[in-house]
Amino acid sequence: MRALSIAATGMAAQQLNVEVISNNIANMNTVGFKRQRAEFQDLLYENVERMGAQSSEAGTVVPTGVQLGAGVKAGSVYRITTQGGLTQTGNRYDMAIDGRGYFQVLLPDGTTAYSRAGNFSVNDQGVLCTDDGYIVQPQITIPPDAKDVIISKTGQVQVLSGADPAPQQVGQLELATFMNEAGLEAVGDNLYRESGASGAAVVGSPGEVGFGQLMQGYTEASNVDAVSEITNLIVAQRAYEMNSKIVTAADQMLQATSQLKS
Repeated sequence: MRALSIAATGMAAQQLNVEVISNNIANMNTVGFKRQRAEFQDLLYENVERMGAQSSEAGTVVPTGVQLGAGVKAGSVYRITTQGGLTQTGNRYDMAIDGRGYFQVLLPDGTTAYSRAGNFSVNDQGVLCTDDGYIVQPQITIPPDAKDVIISKTGQVQVLSGADPAPQQVGQLELATFMNEAGLEAVGDNLYRESGASGAAVVGSPGEVGFGQLMQGYTEASNVDAVSEITNLIVAQRAYEMNSKIVTAADQMLQATSQLKS
């Protein structure tokens, strides 16, 4: 009974679909989160009667044939990298990227990770860092006597300190872009790593061609749309139920077959 195995693949596929949707909904309030979408592919087909095969000595051919599918499989879980809404926070160290680009973050192992989450703060040394204490690259150090911090749209970090009314520049923030942003490897903590699929990072200043601008005092919200996710969840649930009914129907057919008497 081929229907049993086909329906089983359908149930497994919809289970994965629900898991992806649930992760999206769980991260509705995660700063800089990018939603994901499960994509599926049909499995191999069995050619019971091959199309185009000769069907008689007169040279007639089979126009369509008989192909029986084996079910469905997961093709990929694709990350949607569209811009999330900008939320005003009032925190002078918070930054949102309006456009393309990722912040660069130095990990404890010395490698560089990338993030859209700009909810930054400073550590005990005055160095700009993430919530986990990872230092933002290039390193920006705020003087202890700074009265105010000004971050321009082009990434220039200036401070007002002492009696000098003129702001002093203490650093320049840079962004990284990738040929295939969906190919970045998510490692948790709002961080991504470069992968063979993403391509190498291209680093530049905010506001340059191909790079977004910085918005001080804002953070980028998750791009998850609650209405769309709930709709997709209902569709996935119904598809799972229909596949389970196929399993029940196939079981009843097998039961009827086993009860046949010669």
